[in-house]
Amino acid sequence: MKDVKDLYIITTARKRDTLEWEAEMGPFMLSKSEPKLYKHNVIVDSWNNIKKYVGVQNAFFIFDEQRVVGSGTWVKSFLKIAKQNEWILLSATPGDTWSDYIPVFIANGFYRNKTEFSREHIIYSRFSKYPKIDKYINTGRLIRLRNRILVNMDFQRTTVPHHEIVYVNYDIQKYKKAISTRWDPYKNEPMQQASSLCYVLRRIVNESDERILKLLEILDKTPKAIIFYNFDYELDILKNIHYGKDVEIAEWNGHKHQEIPDSDKWVYLVQYNAGAEGWNCIKTDTIIFYSQNYSYKIMEQASGRINRLNTPFIDLYYYHFKSRSGIDLAIGKALKEKRNFNEGKWVNKNW
Repeated sequence: MKDVKDLYIITTARKRDTLEWEAEMGPFMLSKSEPKLYKHNVIVDSWNNIKKYVGVQNAFFIFDEQRVVGSGTWVKSFLKIAKQNEWILLSATPGDTWSDYIPVFIANGFYRNKTEFSREHIIYSRFSKYPKIDKYINTGRLIRLRNRILVNMDFQRTTVPHHEIVYVNYDIQKYKKAISTRWDPYKNEPMQQASSLCYVLRRIVNESDERILKLLEILDKTPKAIIFYNFDYELDILKNIHYGKDVEIAEWNGHKHQEIPDSDKWVYLVQYNAGAEGWNCIKTDTIIFYSQNYSYKIMEQASGRINRLNTPFIDLYYYHFKSRSGIDLAIGKALKEKRNFNEGKWVNKNW
């Protein structure tokens, strides 16, 4: 190859830290390590640092995983970079709604900005207090544009996912008291915001002793399991469970970055935001969702960690822990409808 451009790879923090892209580039002599065959620079960094590369020109960017949704800093930086460089976006989940495609459509020159897209394709609800999309119009063009930028990956999965809801009890009286008094029993102070109320209600639900018993019942049937959780107090609970003397425990979260164990029996504790994507595991056929995440996409990505083309398993088992409390049922309903749970809307609607 001649005139090789500088290569910038914007990926997840996990892939950057585990040098996964270094291994991918090795066979092509494009990595940062020696021997260096081409006169070019290689930078691998996380999405959190994308703003550092806004001024780069005439390079090639690989954007790994879909992070360009909405109108935040990452999207603004992506659009500036796309104007000055060649680029490609790698993602198996490019978008759930047409709005998710807006930044990519703009980067490809199909629209000048979000305002033009909205004017041509979005009808907003007249009865909502905030901008709420009622429907999309002229979707024929949107389908044609999407087909121009997506690459069809024709493959057939042989795996069979089995999703099971595991209902658990909770302290109903403590739950009702928190709602009626709006008092935080953990901080011993009043709750002023919807997020605080939802956090307390979820903690009351998630700290149920029966949730631990149900977890141990499942682990009796499988020697290896991945457990996804949301909050640090859940991690404390999961770390203090007696799984057995031969069971190895490892974590991936904001505090620890441990790899999946190689032992015969293990439990891998993964925080949703830190580890819902960017890694694969074909050593187990079981994922336990100790609590639900608000994001439908994150739940889908977390499920995909064991659903790989090279897995030796046919049947994959997913256990979704939830209670019949109001907040758990509302989160579950939102996820079933393939949308994210909104704390403010739920609190305003119910109280």
